[in-house]
Amino acid sequence: MEMFFSLLDSTVRVATPLVLAALAGMFSERSGVVDISLEGKMLVAAFASAAAAYVTHNPWLGLLAGIMAAVSMAMVHAFVSVTYNGNQLISGMAINTVASGITPVLGLAWFQQGGNSPQLPEDARFHEIVLPFADALRDVPVLGLVYSKLLSGHSILVYITVFMVIPLVAWVLYKTRFGLRLRAVGENPHAADTAGISVAKVRYTALLWGGVLCGMAGTYLSVYQTGSFIKEMTAGKGFLALAALIFGKWRPVPAVIGCLLFAFADAIQIRLEGVALPVIGQIPSQAIAVIPYVLTVLLLAGFVGRAVAPKAIGVPFVKSR
Repeated sequence: MEMFFSLLDSTVRVATPLVLAALAGMFSERSGVVDISLEGKMLVAAFASAAAAYVTHNPWLGLLAGIMAAVSMAMVHAFVSVTYNGNQLISGMAINTVASGITPVLGLAWFQQGGNSPQLPEDARFHEIVLPFADALRDVPVLGLVYSKLLSGHSILVYITVFMVIPLVAWVLYKTRFGLRLRAVGENPHAADTAGISVAKVRYTALLWGGVLCGMAGTYLSVYQTGSFIKEMTAGKGFLALAALIFGKWRPVPAVIGCLLFAFADAIQIRLEGVALPVIGQIPSQAIAVIPYVLTVLLLAGFVGRAVAPKAIGVPFVKSR
């Protein structure tokens, strides 16, 4: 039972950056802008937050720097895709390429550690928060494990994501005027423009909030999870988040469920590393490493059903005259 709850605890930790990135992609894609640059924005945020936290010894300033870096990349994507109607896929891939190249170059120039950042000191990192009575309730069957292992012992960023970001994004998307305009622009920008809605303003705003969430995701990876920036540390998480978004059919709660599924597979992968199974024996590490990606392909290929994207996604908006 304790091992099972430990697996669930790992799932929550792994899922948090995926959830933030998936919700970031939902903002931009619901507005009609394809966003395959989630990976690049997370990567620059991870580097900027680690560098700022190392210099200032303040994780919150690191978070601010990560958000600013990701928003800057998001605005570049918006400038190319919205203002100049450029190819959104090429713009996103360019951001990924630039992020992959510039982060180790700056890391090497600033820290001389092979493109990585130094290990962050304790006061520069986010730490686990132990909830009241977690240790005292640890021995209580089931409920004690739920409280002490699953609910307690996470970073403040996890609690912000679960109790603020997910409900807030769902509320904004379905219960606010901006959410209605966002969905309208993603489905039929010409009709929205006729109704007096600025398509460019809505898409810029959507990409800005997407940048904020990607900044939080990147900061989580470097300032909390690993305690430093490592080259290519996002390791495809942006693309997994995009797959979870498609799995959830561009809706917040199903997308979060998709992130939890992928994170659960990743947690199982970590647990199976170097473990000898009955009859089978020890599974090669290469086979274990592909479990989340195989699950992604299987889910998207055969178990999702038809995923209908916003009708105007990927189509540049040219104002009618």
